[in-house]
Amino acid sequence: MPTAYVSALSCGLADLLLLRHGIAVERNQGVDHPERCLTPLGLERTFKVCCRLRDLGLISDRSYSSPYRRARETAELAVKSGMAPKVELTSCLAPGGDPWPLVQRLQGSCLLVGHEPDLSRLAALLMGARPSGLRLRKAGFCHLRWDSSHQDPRGLAQLQGLLRPGLLLPGCV
Repeated sequence: MPTAYVSALSCGLADLLLLRHGIAVERNQGVDHPERCLTPLGLERTFKVCCRLRDLGLISDRSYSSPYRRARETAELAVKSGMAPKVELTSCLAPGGDPWPLVQRLQGSCLLVGHEPDLSRLAALLMGARPSGLRLRKAGFCHLRWDSSHQDPRGLAQLQGLLRPGLLLPGCV
């Protein structure tokens, strides 16, 4: 287990790892659909992103995912890579859902796999930033940290990393 991961757990910190789903098939006639899957490129790049994050020591105690297929597939790749344990599906992370119940009493490290703009809005709320201040690309990653002794972490999170896939995967744009 990476040293940074162990020390975060033992220091009473909360580490929130946010991962947007990978590249999915196009919407049918502009309408979103819960069963849209990742494309072959989306599967490949997302798995490589998860492996790279794991290699950087970004491993979670727990993981939750939107029940939408593209997010489920992304979360399963995180598990396959060793970045996350078994995934629990929750409607809190479906588009337009409320992830707050997953966050407010967080201790240790937790991975949330979901959608935009919901993940960026959550990150901005936790950092006390403008809701439009962040944007996660497909298979993009955000790492936030705060002292887990706080009853309400809103505005207290520190940004540890905001990474697009191209920064994690040489040769990708």
